[in-house]
Amino acid sequence: MNASNTVRLTSIGDGDGMLITPRPGHAGFRALLDAGLDTLLADAGHLLIRGFEPSVEDFNTLVRTYSSRTTLDPARVFHGSAAQKVDSGHDPIGLHLENGGTPYAPDLLWFHCVKAAESGSQTTVCDGYRVWDALSDRARDAFTAQPVRYARTVPAELWRRLAAFMAGDGRGHDEVSVADLYEQANPGSKVEFTENADGSLHYDYQVHAAHPTKWSTRPAWANSLLGPSFNYETPDIRFSDGSPIPDDLVAEYTGITEAVTEEIQWQDGDIVLIDNSRVMHGRRVITDPDRTILNSQSYARS
Repeated sequence: MNASNTVRLTSIGDGDGMLITPRPGHAGFRALLDAGLDTLLADAGHLLIRGFEPSVEDFNTLVRTYSSRTTLDPARVFHGSAAQKVDSGHDPIGLHLENGGTPYAPDLLWFHCVKAAESGSQTTVCDGYRVWDALSDRARDAFTAQPVRYARTVPAELWRRLAAFMAGDGRGHDEVSVADLYEQANPGSKVEFTENADGSLHYDYQVHAAHPTKWSTRPAWANSLLGPSFNYETPDIRFSDGSPIPDDLVAEYTGITEAVTEEIQWQDGDIVLIDNSRVMHGRRVITDPDRTILNSQSYARS
């Protein structure tokens, strides 16, 4: 079924983002299963899907339909087979890729607003294409010359939960090892794991701050340099040669990302789908904690 026959597409914001709403006679959730969301996402970078009134199970179904497999944040609680509740405190959250400071960044990031906040709490999105195009030659040269290194220590119960989930072979948390983490890392990842005496794990991961995206060779400034550390140790972030990122470059990319950042004003039932290789996301301060947002992380079908 042609997507244009079931959904209406409208540009939102100043970038490529797209609003998807139902056409008359196609208000049901199932219209989304045939709408080619992955194809639309390749052009738009992020999609705001509104007016389909999905249940939590509908959301889980949608994720599974467009995904080859799902992954997780080991510090969050599941709601259904694919969704987890977003629980990251009340403070604002800086722009980042989901799991962008690890070798497990998913292709797709999904959000489902079960109950919208009455004020504040907007999710922010920032298209990495726009940032890269606006950076100075000096900044682009510096971040092209070498990757960025993220280093931190993760408690044993968290890395083991992730390893067991991603292995997906029925083994429990106590049956997996660091070897499983290497095996499940995204192809081409440059990462070194070191298991500590207490069972915690130190990792050192290198990745370029700007890189081609899932669906394009065009470089996007898409990383976790400004990202959160809720539930985790704050990572040490520097260039791969060990040198710190200069303050003036930090000021430059911080200012540019904020200048092209857009806000999603949530409504009950909204779904947002993000290309996690291109578009960073964050959050404004939560002024109404009585809200419920679920998210899911997944890999696109080939």
